[in-house]
Amino acid sequence: MKINEFIRKYNKVKTLVPGMTSSFCPHVICKDGFKMSVQVGQSNYSTPKDDVDNYEEAEVGYPSEEETLIAKYAEDTTKLCDTVYGFVPCSLIDRVIEKHGGIDETQVHLLSK
Repeated sequence: MKINEFIRKYNKVKTLVPGMTSSFCPHVICKDGFKMSVQVGQSNYSTPKDDVDNYEEAEVGYPSEEETLIAKYAEDTTKLCDTVYGFVPCSLIDRVIEKHGGIDETQVHLLSK
C-alpha cells in the first residue's frame, strides 16, 4: 500500500467552519515495527493543502527510529526521532514504507484513537 492509498483510506477530515478543516491520519506502522506519523491538510506541511485524493508532499513526524531516507527534511537534525519533517515527497515516503516491509494494516487501530 502506498502512502496516498493509506491517506485516502484512513484520513479523517472535519470541517471547523466553512473553508477551514482539520484532519487526522493514524500513524503508519510498518511490518518491521517502524512507526511514523504522516499528516496532510491545511495546518500541515503538505502539498496541496486541500483535501484531495493524491498528495505530492506530506508532513512526517516522530519516527520510531532514525530514517536516513528522510533525514534532510528534519526540522531538528540533532533529534531525528523527536522532530517533524516538512514537505517530504510522497514518493520518498513510499520508499521508507517499502524499506520497512510495507504498512501493517492490522496495526492501524493501535494508534488511531
